[in-house]
Amino acid sequence: MECTGQNSPLGNQTALVEFILIGFSDVPNLQGFLFGIFLIIYIIILMGNSLIIVITKVDPTLQTPMYFFLGNFSFLEICYVSVTLPRLLADLCRQYGNISFLACAIQMYFFLILADTECFILTAMAYDRYVAICNPLLYPVIMNSRLCIQLAAVCWTTAIPIHTLFISVLFTSAFCGCNQLKHFFCDVPPVVQLVCGDTFMIEILIYVIATIVVTVPFALILVSYGKIISTILKLPSATGRAKAFSTCSSHLMVVTLFFGSGIIVYFRPKSTHSSGMDKFFSLFYTILTPVFNPIIYCLRNKDVMVALGKFLQKWTVL
Repeated sequence: MECTGQNSPLGNQTALVEFILIGFSDVPNLQGFLFGIFLIIYIIILMGNSLIIVITKVDPTLQTPMYFFLGNFSFLEICYVSVTLPRLLADLCRQYGNISFLACAIQMYFFLILADTECFILTAMAYDRYVAICNPLLYPVIMNSRLCIQLAAVCWTTAIPIHTLFISVLFTSAFCGCNQLKHFFCDVPPVVQLVCGDTFMIEILIYVIATIVVTVPFALILVSYGKIISTILKLPSATGRAKAFSTCSSHLMVVTLFFGSGIIVYFRPKSTHSSGMDKFFSLFYTILTPVFNPIIYCLRNKDVMVALGKFLQKWTVL
């Protein structure tokens, strides 16, 4: 069934039991190629982030708050991408994307929780850099192991009650008529488009939640880096300024990729939403950020590169 337009409460009232993920069916000749590309990307994400987790755990020089949060971030990236990519690979392989109503709700639930956790962990990493650069003498006292564990716990748990409420509201709404999701996973915008009738309250809830879990963390990161940059520019040594900037640039690149694409998708007016553009920008915050994470943090961080070299040398000898 070809779907046209927004669902109407006056249309077909048959309750939906499944959705059809359209995914990349508009390019049928590229299904095999896309499967190969996404499989390679998934393997790189798993291997790269797993390697960061291991070296931040075993190398004594990386037992600092910055690398504690980096290890958390890498583990999160593995979980985050595993919510969407295996399903996408299966759909590309079998060339159809039927997903049950319950499976769609579960996928969206874990995707949103992990996406919001990423926002919070990136904020915690920005705070760590702020303390390290703006209050270096107090850094060991402020960023002690107890605070790091508490911050990590808050990051991992805060989104759970928020999205338990949201998923309950969204998936108890009436769905009727069209069941085609013009996306490669159960993201919020395409699912909301299939809700019957007025979605005003759902959209208000989306904006409120997005403000809490995206806008506020992003604003805190901007404030932190405003103060960091101001402090760095006051350093008398050019070498010191370069070193301080190098410890922050990797994090800023990841923040820009993740928040930039997410804000474009979730804060655009509904009238400007396009399935093609939504899929394009979704690739950034669902796939490209996790694959760039190990590359950015390894290639732009001398400590990680040295630790990685020692780790690989040790295992090569064995």
